[in-house]
Formats: sequence, C-alpha cells, structure tokens
Amino acid sequence: MATNEHGEELYPVPIPRRLLPPGLLFGRTFLRHPRMLGSVVPSSRFLISRVLRQVDWSGTRVVVEAGPGVGTLTGPILERLGRDGTLVAFEMNPTFVSHLQTEFPDRRLVVVHRSAAEAGEVLVERGTGPVDLLVSGIPLSGMSKLARLALIADWRRLLRPGGVLVVYQFTRSALPELRRVFGHVRQEFEPLNVLPARVFRCAV
Repeated sequence: MATNEHGEELYPVPIPRRLLPPGLLFGRTFLRHPRMLGSVVPSSRFLISRVLRQVDWSGTRVVVEAGPGVGTLTGPILERLGRDGTLVAFEMNPTFVSHLQTEFPDRRLVVVHRSAAEAGEVLVERGTGPVDLLVSGIPLSGMSKLARLALIADWRRLLRPGGVLVVYQFTRSALPELRRVFGHVRQEFEPLNVLPARVFRCAV
C-alpha cells in the first residue's frame, strides 16, 4: 500500500468511466447487435419530429416507449409530457438502460430492463395504465409474422379507448399485421433519416 510523506496509507480513488456520446454508443451497439437496432445511427431530428406530430399531447398522460435505445426520442417525449405524466421505457440492452437512467434523471421516467412484450405484466405490477400512447422503433421486420401479430395485439390491449400506437420502421413489413389488429393505419414517410423511415399511426 502506498503512503504519503506522513506515512499515511493512500487509497486509490476510482476514476469514473466517462459515458460515451449517444451516437457513438448507439453505433458500437449496432455493430454487436445489428438486428436489435436496425440502423447504425440514431433517428434523425426530422424523423423524431414526424413521430411526435402524430400525438395530441394535451390528452397524453401515460406513455410506453418500446426500445428507447440511447433516448433520442425519450428526451423529446419528456419535454412534451405533463408534470403528472409517466413514461415507462422498456429496454433490453443493459448498456442502454444505464445510459438512460444517467442521461434522464426525471421522476416521470421509469426505465425497465425487460422486453416490451412484457409491458402488460409490468404495468399491472406498477399499477400504471391505461396507456394513452405507445411508441416503438423496434425493428419488427426481424420477427416472424405470427410473433409480430401477437406483439401488436398485446400492445393494442394496453391502450385506452382513443389511445394511439405510433411505430416507425424502415420497411412496410409490419403493415399487414397493423391493419389486421387496428383496421385503419395512417402512414407517413420520412426521407431525411438514415435509413429513410415510415411512420405508422394506429388509434383504438
């Protein structure tokens, strides 16, 4: 054990690891788990703006975000959510979970290290609901049709009457299942994103 000039023992002070910038953290994770993210960079501000425009924020109090990643959409949601609102974010990647908890020390945000497929169970445990808005950028194209249909149907059951599901994707592969569960699906296209993305809005 090292000592100082007075003979007192010196204890090493751990240097906290500096958090990676969100973009770099996202890109590094993409290289490890490309099917989990679907893109090498986070969503652009143009796509985020298009997603947020699908929502009437005056009547939105309970929000579920499936697959928040590094929080590119989480922050803007919190900016629009009322003081009595709740945002429950489901994230499977433990690195992203830690990043979100550090980056957004907001009492309205609950980061859950579980699959978005378990959202119903978690919300019941927490006594949260019904859900006004569920938003997801999880790449549904990587799932089988049956798994995709089951997940979308589960999400619909979480929404209150008048609640909204907003899904943004790089393909139209989830559209048949969205239509089967919700009926009418409003579609928009955002070219200013890597990759260009489609936004689907479904209401109960």
